[in-house]
Amino acid sequence: MPENLNKQEIGMLREEMEMMMIERNILLKIVGAAAVLMANTDGRNLPPEAAESAEMLSALVNALPEEVLKEALDSVHAEPGMADF
Repeated sequence: MPENLNKQEIGMLREEMEMMMIERNILLKIVGAAAVLMANTDGRNLPPEAAESAEMLSALVNALPEEVLKEALDSVHAEPGMADF
């Protein structure tokens, strides 16, 4: 009985890990797209009501560890000249 429960728990954990990896890949694409958008956006041309959100997004993208940001940019196939970080 305990062995069967253990297999069931392992199966549930495996499913959860797979879902988390899918979600991570989606989030990396979102971050990559946001980073490219920020790199190609001139904040002076934004409407004032969008400036605060753009600043927050920029700060969050810049706060990412370099490895995560590179992975995010790779996930959207960003070319080296697309973003200068």
